Amino acid sequence: MSLTFTKLKAEFRCINDSCGATYDLNDIVYECRKCGSLLQVSHDMGALKEKSGKEWKDLFDSRLGSVKFPNSSGIWNKREWVLPHVEDSEIISSGEGLSHLFNSERLTKHFGLGGLWIKQCGISHTGSFKDLGMTVLLSQVKHMLNKGVKIRAVACASSGDTSAALASYAAKAGIPAIIFLPAGKVSQAQLIQPVSNGAKVIALETDFDGCMKIVKEVTKEAGIYLANSMNSLRIEGQKTIAPEIVQQLEWKVPDWIIIPGGNLGNVSALGAGFEMAKELGLIDKLPRIVLAQAENANPLYLSYLKNFEEFSPVDAKPTLASAIQIGNPVSVQKAIRTLKKFNGVVEQASEAELSEASAKTDLFGLYNDPHTGVALAALYKLMGKGTIAKGDQVVVISTAHGLKFTEFKLKFHEGKIQGTDQKLVNVIRSCKPEVGAVMDEISGFLQLKG
Repeated sequence: MSLTFTKLKAEFRCINDSCGATYDLNDIVYECRKCGSLLQVSHDMGALKEKSGKEWKDLFDSRLGSVKFPNSSGIWNKREWVLPHVEDSEIISSGEGLSHLFNSERLTKHFGLGGLWIKQCGISHTGSFKDLGMTVLLSQVKHMLNKGVKIRAVACASSGDTSAALASYAAKAGIPAIIFLPAGKVSQAQLIQPVSNGAKVIALETDFDGCMKIVKEVTKEAGIYLANSMNSLRIEGQKTIAPEIVQQLEWKVPDWIIIPGGNLGNVSALGAGFEMAKELGLIDKLPRIVLAQAENANPLYLSYLKNFEEFSPVDAKPTLASAIQIGNPVSVQKAIRTLKKFNGVVEQASEAELSEASAKTDLFGLYNDPHTGVALAALYKLMGKGTIAKGDQVVVISTAHGLKFTEFKLKFHEGKIQGTDQKLVNVIRSCKPEVGAVMDEISGFLQLKG
């Protein structure tokens, strides 16, 4: 049975079930105009159910590895679940998605798990998972422009990765981009990306939360379109991580998904992807979700300790996991809803814990950014508590490429991060260009490894 794209419908819907207001996707709206809640993209599940779960799996498997546009993208090869109304000519894609599911028998044995995979979402065009949402947002903007909607520019607040993704995809679409960054709190690799792509980059003497306040005001101006994750179009791209994971696992569902979280959009994104896959019959159960936060920016962890009965923003302290240094996450409502549905857990990691976890697992062939270090530290801690059991199957979401955080790696291996195990520090040794001296160094290294 085939489905035409014109038959499939999607719209914005208020996440407040008692409200349920809906809006057209071409409408410039980020929060419900009736009750103020966040929105989600809602699909016509009745139409999607005209295909069986097996038919969906067969269709998605037939597109996997395609070199033909737009199926060469891991988002647009599942376009019926994303934005079915967007034409091929409106799609702004750089081949995002289809990221590697890293598996190491040595690493799995190290943790004592039944399976451990690292979903390498940072192996993407701009080096982070933000590409997955930005391709959808910019494609919808292109569609809106074609429909006569007046959009002069796209704008975001960013702690680094969002700005890189927005600037790149906006440049590809030929749409001006405006970026607000917290001054002095973004790595050089992240900072230079939007500059190189021609975006208007404005450094504000504040933190991410302060930048977010500014961009929310700026995008009230006519024609400046918000590209942060409170715009639920971003979630539509990021949700494809979920069906992609189970597809890579031959349509089997792991016991746990661990996600590092800052602004918290990725929690509801993955939850939406798994829920959609289950409702449409591709999978028969849901995984449990762990949200991992840096101890220095942990408002959701503090709320979790009180069973989510209340939530209070915090003043985020500096953390090596700079992209999640967020004290007042805009997607907290969605995140809490998702964690409750998925019997979720929230864990935190100190600066030493996230650094050590990153360094330990690098020794198995990874090259972790500090945010993945937060997720891996949560895995160590939850296994220590017995929450995650020996033999469980776990997927850790890696959100960015380690090469964007070279300063973090240098700092660790120069022994400059307090409280970490100095045995993990790998110092570069100088040596005279003499065979005897070189062999002495090699002998010492091999004895240590032995």
